[in-house]
Amino acid sequence: MKVPRPWSARAWLDTAHVMIGLPVAVLLGGLTLVLLVWPRLLMRSVPLFTGVQRSRFEAFLGARIPPVRSPSSWRSPATWRQIGYHLLSPFVGFVAAVLVGLAWGGAIVGLMSFLPQKLQSPPMEFETFDLRDGRVVAIYIAIGLMLLLLAPVLARGMAALDLSVAHTLLGPSRSELGQRIETLTESRAGVIDAADAERRRIERDLHDGAQQRLVSLAMNLGLARATLTDLPEPAREAIEQAHEEAKQALKELRDFVRGLHPAVLNDQGLDAALSGVAARAPFPVKLHVDIERRATPTIEAVAFFIVSEALTNIAKHAAATKAEVSVRRERERLHVLVYDDGCGGARLDGGTGLRGLAQRIDSVDGSLRLSSPLGGPTTIEVELPCE
Repeated sequence: MKVPRPWSARAWLDTAHVMIGLPVAVLLGGLTLVLLVWPRLLMRSVPLFTGVQRSRFEAFLGARIPPVRSPSSWRSPATWRQIGYHLLSPFVGFVAAVLVGLAWGGAIVGLMSFLPQKLQSPPMEFETFDLRDGRVVAIYIAIGLMLLLLAPVLARGMAALDLSVAHTLLGPSRSELGQRIETLTESRAGVIDAADAERRRIERDLHDGAQQRLVSLAMNLGLARATLTDLPEPAREAIEQAHEEAKQALKELRDFVRGLHPAVLNDQGLDAALSGVAARAPFPVKLHVDIERRATPTIEAVAFFIVSEALTNIAKHAAATKAEVSVRRERERLHVLVYDDGCGGARLDGGTGLRGLAQRIDSVDGSLRLSSPLGGPTTIEVELPCE
């Protein structure tokens, strides 16, 4: 813990938190004690009291205590934790305020002892110590300096103690946090599966609709180009240009559909889908796929896009002469390795390609390791959960 300096904003915010916390704690603790005889009113008031304390922690310490569900019954552990904090906080606040107040007060008194008696208002008089004695003044100043250095430490420590107690009693318990994490994990998995299903639906719609229409259009234009040879030159040129543009549009649409979700991935699995990707690469790709049992469609899609994007990046940036792709399943983990002998220097923060891969991998709780020294080679290792 970094020790704040006496004149820093942190020291004064900690001190204000402690000193203001005492009257707030006494007021809320007293109200909680009184309202114990009116359970229904207390049940409605406890969330308000907790909100006040949470606001104090956020205002002075910049600490946000995670909210808990509003207490719904006396059997709720969250109810008793919050009530316990409001009843305990006056005692913690009293000890903290006394210690911090004495430290700051002692520092001020000790440092004021060097002032001439006539400038002290009111003059400090001690029966035992004569402040006209230089040795006594030096002792007082030394004590004042020590307390001046100690006061911010005490304020920081008392504020940290108060925050720790508040996190334990006002925040969610470990079981509640575990339930939230499980719920969030399930909802995220549902969102990912829904997005993947939507991509498959779009791929089917484009394949069965727009793509088929473009195929028919390209065929008709090709037939017209081959048979209508007696047309004027401008008409033939227009048909030829339309035919070439239709074929180019069809190629781009096929690439787009393949990028959304290749149909072969659903029908024949990851091995067949990656074989097509490797065959289309502009350099030799050695592919090895060892999967005894298929993973979920979402994980297979992530693995496919990892390899596809990695090979695309190699073709664009690596100046490689060859690449290797290995995909194997070990128990419930899918291991993907992509290697190339290119120039290296790839970084996760160097462009949108690898950053997008990392985000896609993180979305399914996978892990990514990148090794790409300058001069090469580059190795991408990915682990994905199969379920």
